[in-house]
Amino acid sequence: MNKPILIGIAGGTASGKTSIAEKIKDLFSDTKSVLILRMDDYYKDQSHLSMEDRYRTNYDHPFAFDTDLLIGQLKDLLAGKAIDKPTYDFTTHNRSAVVEHLEPADVILLEGLFVLENEALRQLENIKVFVDTEADIRFIRRLVRDVKERGRSLDSVVNQYVSTVRVMHNTFVEPTKRYADIIIPEGGSNTVAIDLLATKIQSIIRGSQRG
Repeated sequence: MNKPILIGIAGGTASGKTSIAEKIKDLFSDTKSVLILRMDDYYKDQSHLSMEDRYRTNYDHPFAFDTDLLIGQLKDLLAGKAIDKPTYDFTTHNRSAVVEHLEPADVILLEGLFVLENEALRQLENIKVFVDTEADIRFIRRLVRDVKERGRSLDSVVNQYVSTVRVMHNTFVEPTKRYADIIIPEGGSNTVAIDLLATKIQSIIRGSQRG
């Protein structure tokens, strides 16, 4: 297998990172393999904390993630080794008991808030993408998602957004836009940008195959 291509897809909460990763994966369905890796699965284990303490955790700060584990497992995938990836349960604010076995892939799509914030991650990435979506749109998407899919109350989502999410975005996420090779406005609805990104990925794949 040729050396995998790693694409980092960053952006604010509910900006459309997952949608873009899934659309790119669909475009390369004929490729040997495309793997989506979500940084959210690398939230730190909080089994030692009470539920009350878990509620108080700032999940929008880089320290909330086990980035060392993520980097180590990415290096394994890039070296052609399989990994056993943790998964995260948003209803319990903790890692779940499920461990996902993943084989290496030709294209790895890493999506998450801080995939451009960490220098060691950036050095591994062949293409760096920032999904740039207006704050009000992101908030509405997050509100609907967290209430419907993650069992949160409306008040808890609003309070978390005002107290931590917005501040952490401006402090840690928005500044990483300067590291991006490609900025995609409006997330998954920007088909032109996604097609251009797919073309770039295809050119790297062809170059790798010729090499």
